[in-house]
Amino acid sequence: MKQILTIPVLIKEAQKFCISESKSVIKELFGITDGKAIGTYMEHRFKQRLLDKYELLIGSSANGIDLPSDDILTDIKVTSIKQPQSSCPFKSAYQKIFGLGYNLLLFVYDKIDDPISVTSNLQFVSCAFISKERTADYSTTYRLRQMVSDKANLNDIISYLSDKNIPADEITLEKLAHQILISPPEQGILTISNALQWRLQYQRIVDLEEDISGVTQIVKRTRNQ
Repeated sequence: MKQILTIPVLIKEAQKFCISESKSVIKELFGITDGKAIGTYMEHRFKQRLLDKYELLIGSSANGIDLPSDDILTDIKVTSIKQPQSSCPFKSAYQKIFGLGYNLLLFVYDKIDDPISVTSNLQFVSCAFISKERTADYSTTYRLRQMVSDKANLNDIISYLSDKNIPADEITLEKLAHQILISPPEQGILTISNALQWRLQYQRIVDLEEDISGVTQIVKRTRNQ
């Protein structure tokens, strides 16, 4: 009987995956430069590894989260070290300030093609589990937390959100401002750019040197990489 997948086990499996895949050669990815295609290939590879060993729920493209069960609620992101970023569905402006609403499991690779063997190798130089409480925008949450600490009022918060072009109408901005004053957001760790889909940037996680609550560094990039 298969084991039930838990978040601690997921983190251990991610570490094992990074180690094993960094030693693997993959013919199918030779010459491929499309980051989305590479990411999709490696996500499927990791999810198949989990399915072979554990009882778990795998999400569909319709719900947008790879591991959607309530106890896991984690989306998998695979991206290149050359430009560590990806997109995710836009649901509401609240996500930029209070987090995406789900955890992230981030794999960052450096792809090397070998023209002699006509194969590719993906060295996983960074891997991290980011809890949903930390998935908001870094600079926005940093400033809002400062403003609340400095006794900003409702109009101050609304003005800041408007100046930052938070994608919301006036009524939503006022609701956001009320919520921020009542319950200030956690400090986010992502960079989230406004778009029809959120553009998530992960360089801060790749460069992270200190331990931060809510961020588990599974594979940590060294300075000389």
